[in-house]
Amino acid sequence: ITGKKAQETLDRAHITLNKNAVPFDDKSPFVTSGIRVGVPAITTRGMKEADMETVVNFIDRVLSNIDDEATIVAVKEEVK
Repeated sequence: ITGKKAQETLDRAHITLNKNAVPFDDKSPFVTSGIRVGVPAITTRGMKEADMETVVNFIDRVLSNIDDEATIVAVKEEVK
């Protein structure tokens, strides 16, 4: 999964993060191989360390089922 596809798919599930290059990335900066989760954005919304388990679970479910629209929609509803 490219960083771009991960970012675009997670956006559809109301999870915002950025595609991000990783060291020695062989993908262009417009595609990338990685993603970056903005933890300061999470903490300014009052979330704590335990909340990250929920966030990671949502990200894992979407990326593990990246082409499954039902999973994306289900996670989107849970995020709301």
